[in-house]
Amino acid sequence: MTAYDEAVQRYFAAWNAATDEELAKAVAAAFTESATYTDPLAAVRGHEELAATIDGAHQQFPGFEFRLTGTPDGHHDIARFGWELVSTADGSAPVAGFDVITLADDGRITSVSGFLDRVPGA
Repeated sequence: MTAYDEAVQRYFAAWNAATDEELAKAVAAAFTESATYTDPLAAVRGHEELAATIDGAHQQFPGFEFRLTGTPDGHHDIARFGWELVSTADGSAPVAGFDVITLADDGRITSVSGFLDRVPGA
């Protein structure tokens, strides 16, 4: 497994954390303290704001989980990967996107640039 694969696994562990405690631990494991996350709907910095953004996604889409699509690809300290937000009840995936991450020397994410490819009602 590459450093990119490991970083992406930690990323999804954070986005799929089930409790506040799991979320806090997963965010700390996946992201540096001053990490940024930017997509068309959010621009946040740091563990607290990241956790709040992830919790907001859980509130908007209860019963859904983020899943990797394809294989992460990377070079130097940058990786990219696709994902879907999938219903655990029926397998529908109303949201999909593509993220580019930058890694710190310790393998944690310092920045995320997210793109939404599919959103409900769009």
